[in-house]
Amino acid sequence: MKKLMLFAAIATMTVSASAQTVTESKTFDNVYLGINGGLATKTTDHAWMKGLNPNFGIRLGRYLTPVFGLAVESNAYFSNKPWASTGTAIRALNTNLLGTVNFSNWFGGYKSEPRVFEVSTVTGIGWAHVFTNDKNFERVNRNRMTSKVGLDFAFNFGSAKQWQFYVEPSMNWAFLGKASTVTVNGQEITTPTYGYKTSTHEGQPAFNINNSFFQVNAGIVYKFKNSNATHNFTITERRNQAEVDALNDQINKLRNELAQKPKEVVKEVIKIKESAPQIVKVENLVFVTFAQGKSELTREAKKALKSIDAAKHVQVVGTASPEGSKEINDKLSQARADVVAKYLQDRGVIVDEATGKGVQGNTSNRLAVVYVK
Repeated sequence: MKKLMLFAAIATMTVSASAQTVTESKTFDNVYLGINGGLATKTTDHAWMKGLNPNFGIRLGRYLTPVFGLAVESNAYFSNKPWASTGTAIRALNTNLLGTVNFSNWFGGYKSEPRVFEVSTVTGIGWAHVFTNDKNFERVNRNRMTSKVGLDFAFNFGSAKQWQFYVEPSMNWAFLGKASTVTVNGQEITTPTYGYKTSTHEGQPAFNINNSFFQVNAGIVYKFKNSNATHNFTITERRNQAEVDALNDQINKLRNELAQKPKEVVKEVIKIKESAPQIVKVENLVFVTFAQGKSELTREAKKALKSIDAAKHVQVVGTASPEGSKEINDKLSQARADVVAKYLQDRGVIVDEATGKGVQGNTSNRLAVVYVK
């Protein structure tokens, strides 16, 4: 119990230490699914590398932060060796609730995407059920509390590092309690220990070698796509006050120019239909600012976009600052237009057009302009 309390305390500190470094995520973001398999062997009463017990399992989890996560894992064990036979194809099923801690991100920091190689720990408790065809054991409880502690040596790969391969050595405990005898129809039946030594006190968990087995598994994981179209956490762009002031000055400058020459300025970034000429007013425009080289919406940007009512028709134009090549700026400005358009569409706003214009004269600087019709 003390170990579990210590683990919970570490997890809490980890969450508080890392929660402010990444963008907010929705409920089903950062979810992954994986399969694994390997071999287990008892730590007592047999020769190592003999009587190995193969297993296969699945793991479903979610990363709460780049450091801390939760997972549910269930493994089926097939061989009866080195234990006495139970007469079934699957000897036991062990299901664990695991907490994961990514040491690489904890001590090295998260660098906007997973490293190629990472080291994590998995720790948790579970419940195991032993299957048997032996009628003498039908009325004897075959459910046991279990626990697991392991290390994951993981390799992230794929175009967006959406795949992960890991090797996981672990120690596992099965708390069998003290052997007891019950009488069924006049016949005495002793609770089976399934080859383990029994604990001194009935029902008292004991983290010792007599209740344990060593296991090495390998697995592969797929990380599902998040709501922002990535497969991993993205870093929150931190702005200093000087940058905020510069952006405000830029917005004020744009507003002044639009107030003086609304049509002339707007034509640079908005395609006005010749068949339906419109008078463009400053209040019809919403400006969304971005950090340099980024296309993620900030809280301020979302707040500005929420001022646009559902069912309104809008045109979105993304722009970029002069830094970088034309190819990069064109791509970045389109990404900014697209992310604004998607956010508005999700809120019920009708987006007629979303276009990236690259660098537009001297008045465009890391912006997306929304023209509300």
